[in-house]
Amino acid sequence: MYRPRIIPVLLLKNNGLVKSLQFRDYTYIGDPINAVRIYNELEADEVIFLDIEATKKGKCIDVQLVRDIGEEANMPFGVGGGISSLNQIEQLIHAGAEKVVICTQAIKKPEFVREASDAFGSSTISVCLDFGKTFFGKTKLFSDAGKKSHSINPIDFAKQMEDYGAGELIIQSIDFDGKMNGYNQDVSIEIAQNVTIPVTILGGAGSLKHIHELNEKFTFNGYAAGSMFVYQGKERGILINYPTIAEKLASF
Repeated sequence: MYRPRIIPVLLLKNNGLVKSLQFRDYTYIGDPINAVRIYNELEADEVIFLDIEATKKGKCIDVQLVRDIGEEANMPFGVGGGISSLNQIEQLIHAGAEKVVICTQAIKKPEFVREASDAFGSSTISVCLDFGKTFFGKTKLFSDAGKKSHSINPIDFAKQMEDYGAGELIIQSIDFDGKMNGYNQDVSIEIAQNVTIPVTILGGAGSLKHIHELNEKFTFNGYAAGSMFVYQGKERGILINYPTIAEKLASF
């Protein structure tokens, strides 16, 4: 039986782990290598690391950190943050990453996704769509860690990325990020229904119940979350966690 992946997404800032709320109010939560070791023991399906400051600083996620993660990780992992050249992708793959996640550069230069897919294969290239509502209530695509909005329709952009060879889309709701009240179902399902490549949903999950509720409506290829896998209880005590195999199976 096919079972979607359940994926912790960990944010990096100055090579430390942080957690955000609506792409701001960052809280330090620990060391990435320690988190990898815990997820090894918990047998996570996959882990994604995103450097939230790399684009702003005009650099790529730290290759040495990726290499350190690769030396520890027993599970597949993806990395993103500031990726803007084929050489950077090559270095990250050689450092151990199974795939790279491209966001800002995919919006600024869509052809880059095609170049990357041609060079490394579509399965290596994931494109992250950060979407949110503007002051006037219109859903728009955002880049630069949620700082800059764009007029392109998220659905049109998703189709374009599929046409340009992206192997996967990660659809992330800025408005729901960190709230732990559930995914932004309507917008995410609408985008996913318009493409045929794998789609992972991210932003807002707080429990396996939220995954189950969404899966009853539409089956995504991956269900990703941040807060859900680093916080515990109403007081949000920091505790790296991941569901057991039995708990995962119950969600689907």
